[in-house]
Amino acid sequence: MMAPEVKKPRKGVYLLPNMITTLSMFLGFLSMVWAVQGRFESACLAILLSAVMDGLDGKVARLTNTASEFGVQYDSLSDLVAFGIAPAMLMWQWELSALGRMGLAAFIYAACGALRLARFNVSTAAVGKRFFIGLPIPAGGCTVVTFVFCAAHFPAVMASALPYMTLVLALGVGVLMVSKVRYFAFKEYDFLRAHPIRTMLFFLL
Repeated sequence: MMAPEVKKPRKGVYLLPNMITTLSMFLGFLSMVWAVQGRFESACLAILLSAVMDGLDGKVARLTNTASEFGVQYDSLSDLVAFGIAPAMLMWQWELSALGRMGLAAFIYAACGALRLARFNVSTAAVGKRFFIGLPIPAGGCTVVTFVFCAAHFPAVMASALPYMTLVLALGVGVLMVSKVRYFAFKEYDFLRAHPIRTMLFFLL
């Protein structure tokens, strides 16, 4: 007996994960615009929403059987914008510009994020998917956002030290991204694959 033919997804379905990736990149761009305008909380929220989209695009690609090498590379470029350049711009506009040349730590953060993504793209097959080597760049971006939100509750006496704390944050997170520290990926517990209907309903909401 001949094996049943596996139907390939329609070409239009391939657009869905890439559209989500594009939305993630747009939110990163929007974050930079708001950071320049001094709307720092809005810039932080845009990065957080981008992280949600970044978590969905790969899952949707696997659920719809539309994963591709193009999507992987496009996702990396989106991550660089949303979690590399956008948080760097946020830190510069928020506090680091007050430090003059030392504020270039924002660029170091972005450069480390780019190196992290490049290493991830070429080493996934070698190290497997159970662990990440170095802090993932979305986690780095969300760490910056969390610090900005928490800084609003710091005592007033810490205001003068905030630029230097941001400097340490930018350098510290950058080093963690390019480090050899292993972070558990939690990919063995694929909730989205086990509950695809609930996942899609959550996304629609």
